[in-house]
Amino acid sequence: MINIFFLFMIVSELIAASSQMLLKKSAQKEHSSIITEYLNPWVICGYGLLLLSMIVTIFCYDGLGYMGVVVMEPINYVIVLVMARLIFKEKITFRKFLGVLLIISGIVVFYMIG
Repeated sequence: MINIFFLFMIVSELIAASSQMLLKKSAQKEHSSIITEYLNPWVICGYGLLLLSMIVTIFCYDGLGYMGVVVMEPINYVIVLVMARLIFKEKITFRKFLGVLLIISGIVVFYMIG
């Protein structure tokens, strides 16, 4: 049976990846001043989602423990890669794909053994 904290951790990583997409969207735009560069809706929402993700991750420490959360954190790289492909049409190179396979296999090995 899947631990509910495991699902919460995946949701937390989805939220964190979404925040990174918002921050990248803001970085791609021209801003009239340094203040508008940091105080615009994309950045404010991005950092708000990052804060929410951090709160959910802290909640997950209770059920997954330190090692469980640390092992799940790299799933963010996989989610960001997929979201960047869908949203920004970035290429997925062989090296990126290989990295994703290694991340996923490491998570699977950890949870199969532990």
